[in-house]
Amino acid sequence: MRDYIHVVDLADGHTKAIDYINEFQSNKEPLIVNLGTGKGYSVLEMVKAFESTSKKSVLYKIVERRAGDIAKCYADPTRAHQLLK
Repeated sequence: MRDYIHVVDLADGHTKAIDYINEFQSNKEPLIVNLGTGKGYSVLEMVKAFESTSKKSVLYKIVERRAGDIAKCYADPTRAHQLLK
């Protein structure tokens, strides 16, 4: 499970973060927020969504998880929503 975010949304979040720092943080301290959807999706869910949207099949193979991979990883975007809207 991963928190997949569209690259345009990620870029928009970075732009809003820069604007926030320029407007509200005169000391230029780092702004730390999580950009994401707040929901985890499996790779298989993403494949199925792509297939549904594109009307094309995707070849895939289900294999064992790689050593060291965690089962779930997704953001808590609450602070980003509060500060960056």
